[in-house]
Amino acid sequence: MKGAHRVIVETKKIKYDFVVKRNITILTGDSGSGKTVLIDYIRDYRRYGADSGVFVSCDCDCRTLDNEDWERQLEEITGSIVFIDEGNRFLPTQRFAELVQQSDNYFVIATREKLPMLPYSIKEIYGFRESGKFRHTKQKYNEIYHLYGEISNSDSIEPEYVITEDSNSGFDFFSSLSAEKHINCISANGKSNIIKRLQEEKICGTVLVIVDGAAFGSEMRDVSKYLEAEKNIVLYAPESFEWLLLASNTIPHLNVSAILEQPENYIDSAKYISWERYFIDLLIDSTKDSPLWRYAKKKLPAIYSSPKVIKTVKKVMKLIVWD
Repeated sequence: MKGAHRVIVETKKIKYDFVVKRNITILTGDSGSGKTVLIDYIRDYRRYGADSGVFVSCDCDCRTLDNEDWERQLEEITGSIVFIDEGNRFLPTQRFAELVQQSDNYFVIATREKLPMLPYSIKEIYGFRESGKFRHTKQKYNEIYHLYGEISNSDSIEPEYVITEDSNSGFDFFSSLSAEKHINCISANGKSNIIKRLQEEKICGTVLVIVDGAAFGSEMRDVSKYLEAEKNIVLYAPESFEWLLLASNTIPHLNVSAILEQPENYIDSAKYISWERYFIDLLIDSTKDSPLWRYAKKKLPAIYSSPKVIKTVKKVMKLIVWD
């Protein structure tokens, strides 16, 4: 399944209108914020159609999934947006993660818990708020909004210390970039170790933490709370390190601007559990015939640490002052 899909769920009293464009979307918020109501409406519409008093509009099927025989149901659903409410015991399991990875469906999951088995994007974590668009009638419009942005500070920052989630090519690159400015760069060796590394280092200066945003969603709540308390830390979360290299438009004879502008039209959810993995494969496949530019995830080829590449990547990393 590919593409962006607009979903409208409406009754006489309330309306939801949002777009789903990745295989995993997370809906979060306090009890009573509207998550369960949305999923109940979709379930009612599937069962009773127009008699339910619910109107659902989407260019693909909207389905629901719960504890009752969930594996068989999921294996039979294809090309649909599957809505799952919190409280289902299968959500944090390895088996559910495996079936999601094998599925060509999109999933919209309502939960207040982190789901570390699933690599979902920080850009696809949403909350609910009530909009005033229907304030002159009895109908309420529930607007869905992004919970986290790409960078936690709107002002430009000048890092004095860098911590990367990546321990492979991404770490190699940012070590070279940091060395230009004579600042330390260390690896957290995985997304679940970010807070631990920050606590261990006890850094006084401005810290830049670089993570792969396309798969960092499960850690975002805890990291966000930590950053709120520690004002000297800034999070930068591009889709992935490979996305940064592609977006720099440095590699000769490689034009992926159309893909980067609307990745959802190119990334098949049945093949890629996250956009991060897609961008890794895209960079590897696009450079495999060039001995100089042939990309490897484990160890960064020397050309990618050249002054020209570093300079162009700096331009992509807006709000961060390296020079």
